[in-house]
Amino acid sequence: MQRLAILGSTGSIGKSTLDVIARHPDEYQIIALTAQQQDELLFEQCRHFQPRYAVLLDEMAAECLRSRLVAAGLATEVLCGADALVRVATLPEVDTVMAAIVGAAGMPPTLAAAQAGKKILLANKETLVLAGHLFMEAVRRSGSILLPIDSEHNAIFQSLPRAYAGDMQASGVAKILLTASGGPFRNTPLAELAQATPEQACAHPNWSMGRKISVDSASMMNKGLEVIEAHWLFNAPADAIQVVVHPQSVIHSMVQYVDGSVLAQLGNPDMRTPIAYALAWPERIESGVAPLDLFQIARLDFTAPDFTRFPCLGLAYQALRAGGTVPALLNAANEIAVAAFLERRIAFLDIPRLIETVLGRIPRGEVHALQDVLVADAAARGAAQEWIAQ
Repeated sequence: MQRLAILGSTGSIGKSTLDVIARHPDEYQIIALTAQQQDELLFEQCRHFQPRYAVLLDEMAAECLRSRLVAAGLATEVLCGADALVRVATLPEVDTVMAAIVGAAGMPPTLAAAQAGKKILLANKETLVLAGHLFMEAVRRSGSILLPIDSEHNAIFQSLPRAYAGDMQASGVAKILLTASGGPFRNTPLAELAQATPEQACAHPNWSMGRKISVDSASMMNKGLEVIEAHWLFNAPADAIQVVVHPQSVIHSMVQYVDGSVLAQLGNPDMRTPIAYALAWPERIESGVAPLDLFQIARLDFTAPDFTRFPCLGLAYQALRAGGTVPALLNAANEIAVAAFLERRIAFLDIPRLIETVLGRIPRGEVHALQDVLVADAAARGAAQEWIAQ
């Protein structure tokens, strides 16, 4: 039986993970569940799965959850704060950590889990974007098992040779083809993007996601961050990672080999598929996802990405090639920009403008330790807030 800590259990990935686990109660045990402040939903999850620990970042929410658990006669211990996330991610009784906290807040506990040698199901992009070198080095040193949850990286993982060890040339891999839906603005006239609203940006045509990730998909920054992730996960240079716009979201990604073969992983757009694959790896389990009906789909379309329409994608490639602290600057500026857009403080097209300004203002630094990343992250956030306040 696998024993899990789910970091971010009230988010979309966390809820999908619990849905899969509920279908296999004899194979998985929940040790810890965590959330930022959704104490009501976390209480319901605790009542159903009865974890040993529940973590909330908000103190008031933690006290509310503690009171409700006591009243219900449940023995789950409530912890609070960022240090508690690290604690549950490194518990000796935890085998597997689902890292599904959105944003930079998910990086410290995920890095700690890697250092502790846990099996990590990685859904947190920022861990690799901000500290890819540090994280992958921790995985190598500890012998941690790392399995990607993003549908695209999970598809690449499934399409690579089973014994792939990060050497594209030795494995006969020519290129990684990272698919993208194009989001809700794929065909929107450029003149209309200036007036795009948060509601329009969050209306993804294929996937059900949180608001921040939905906006990232609309700007294609989400795909840019995935390019950086793919670089670290598969030891692939920027020039060997190609983004392919595929609006049906049926092919989740592909691997092109030197002999001309292209292997692809297909499936309905439902995150329970990659979650189930990672939970059961190297075996497979039922996920609750409906079988793919190719006759109903009937066609698959592919186009090259429009870097004029989606400048965030180009900025991500630029950050990857620059290396050092630049990806951390990119991510931090984007988080501030997206939050401001969702609060209607800036326009949609201001997102790439803000990011480009921050990248131009703060010089690149080297990453030798986590502190280097945190300093760059803070500097970028400060510069982004100054840009918004102007």
